Amino acid sequence: MPMEFHWEEERLGKAYDAGLMKRLLGFVTPYKWLFAVAILLSLVITATELAIPAIILKVGVDQFLKPAVTGGSSAMPPMAGVIRWAWILGGVLVVRFVASVAQRYILEYSGQRVMYDMRTQIFGQLMRLPVRFYDTNPVGRLVTRATNDVAAINEMYTAVLVNAFQDVFLLVGIFGVLLAVSWQLTLIIIVLLPLIVWITMEFRKRARDAYREVRRKLAKLNAYVSESLSGMRVTQLFVRERDSHDMFAAINREEFDAQMRQLKIFSIFQPMIGFTRTLGLGLIAVIGGYATIEGLITVGTLGLFWDYTERLFRPIRDLAERYNILQGAMAASERIFELLDQNTEQYAGERALPRLDGKIEFRDVWFSYQEDPGEGDWVLKGVSFTVEPGERVAIVGPTGSGKSTIINLILRLYEIQQGQILVDGVDTRDVPLEELRQEMAVVLQDVFMFSGDILSNIRLREDEIPRHEAIDAARFVHADEFIQELPEDYDTEVKERGSTLSVGERQLLAFARAVAFDPKILILDEATANIDSQTESLIQDSIERILQGRTSIVIAHRLSTIRNSDKILVLHKGQLIEAGTHEELMARGGMYHALYSLQFDETGPRPLSEEATGAHLELGED
Repeated sequence: MPMEFHWEEERLGKAYDAGLMKRLLGFVTPYKWLFAVAILLSLVITATELAIPAIILKVGVDQFLKPAVTGGSSAMPPMAGVIRWAWILGGVLVVRFVASVAQRYILEYSGQRVMYDMRTQIFGQLMRLPVRFYDTNPVGRLVTRATNDVAAINEMYTAVLVNAFQDVFLLVGIFGVLLAVSWQLTLIIIVLLPLIVWITMEFRKRARDAYREVRRKLAKLNAYVSESLSGMRVTQLFVRERDSHDMFAAINREEFDAQMRQLKIFSIFQPMIGFTRTLGLGLIAVIGGYATIEGLITVGTLGLFWDYTERLFRPIRDLAERYNILQGAMAASERIFELLDQNTEQYAGERALPRLDGKIEFRDVWFSYQEDPGEGDWVLKGVSFTVEPGERVAIVGPTGSGKSTIINLILRLYEIQQGQILVDGVDTRDVPLEELRQEMAVVLQDVFMFSGDILSNIRLREDEIPRHEAIDAARFVHADEFIQELPEDYDTEVKERGSTLSVGERQLLAFARAVAFDPKILILDEATANIDSQTESLIQDSIERILQGRTSIVIAHRLSTIRNSDKILVLHKGQLIEAGTHEELMARGGMYHALYSLQFDETGPRPLSEEATGAHLELGED
């Protein structure tokens, strides 16, 4: 299956899809007996629903209350009959109450278990999906899969699935009783059924279109609000608050209009169902009243028919709500299963990695971020190089030359289209990712901090790293100096994304994190780009110690930080065009010399080769 996903929040599937329902019921299988008990309780509740009107109106009025009031004959004294009637009614009400409470608890419990299992499966899938998937699918939309969509499906389990059986039981039961009591009066309801069916079908059609429009406008509104809040600093700096507010007002108005259109449909549907119900009850009152006066039926029978007709329309009134729930659940399940069906084949490597020495080799590697790359889509073009164990290699080049891409491929965040990447002679595609990445550590330019405390951010909740080792790692990179000044030192809470820490402090924690995991291969991707000169001086000697005995790959724009590298690789437009030490590359007068001269002028003006001149032009220099 292709890696694309791109599901819009407003996309709707069928109101009922047998294939999706079968997969949804798969989540119910572990709790099928709970749902079976809930359905059996529905039978009990339906029986009590049918029994209550008969006990109150038919039995109570005709057999006990009427004889007591009129002095008619009865098999027992009037008061004794009333007491017996009250006991029967009370017993039925208690049974109905207990059954309703038990059913509600079972449904909610089983629904929560299904949600738990579904969220666990979704999150596990998100952990296995490659980075390429996240490049094309917004995080907010993926979060919705595990929250809103799962909640929509849970609502279907608890409010539709079992209640649909209960509604069917109730409708069949009521029709059966009505036919048994008076088939003539039942004809009135049967005559009204075509009108009810027409109203329902018309509502389903209009409600579906309105619901889709509301979801589309709401998704647009949420996206704009999220974007505006994320870019609030830019908005305020460029004084664009009024324009942003006006845009929001326009989108908000679109969502309001869509909601109002949906509201109008519901406002018409409910009164039409109510009118049909009132019409039916009116006809029953007139015809039934005449039959009562003529002695064809009793007062209790007329009251019973009236009450059952009222109850008959209750599930019909609920149809609109249940239909929306079912439709939303089908759309949510389609999005969830599309996510769960995403391909995770890149994690199939099963070859054990030997004891790592740290040798890295690229063999004629071609790579593009496009699934089906065209001629101009290649980011790396036939790149080949070798990093020996313990060697320190720097990668330089203009922006967009492919430096960070090489790092991504070593970590196997993406799969190459052609060539091979080997670690100690083993193709990285044959090695389990977890085993491969355990031997590597990365320090990025943009350091991500998790919620928790300072210590948990150093060892990333890895309990196998003792507290004292994490603290030693912080001391090793001089992070301990600022940590000791925090209110609770290593137990100080880290706010969202480390907002209370400076850029330099977050960078120091990233270095401490790398030291704590003691990797065989260390990758520094612009790791000192955001650090001020004072902080950089604190960690430069620490970096030297960190790199000792480890294979290291360093990407840096400040070329002064990589002068002592064992080897420098120069990339340009996805191709490796130079390789050598700092002195060798400077003496060659090529691309590296041109890049270095843009930052430093150690030797004074000197002629540049054609390649170096091209580098100046590439970087916008005269």
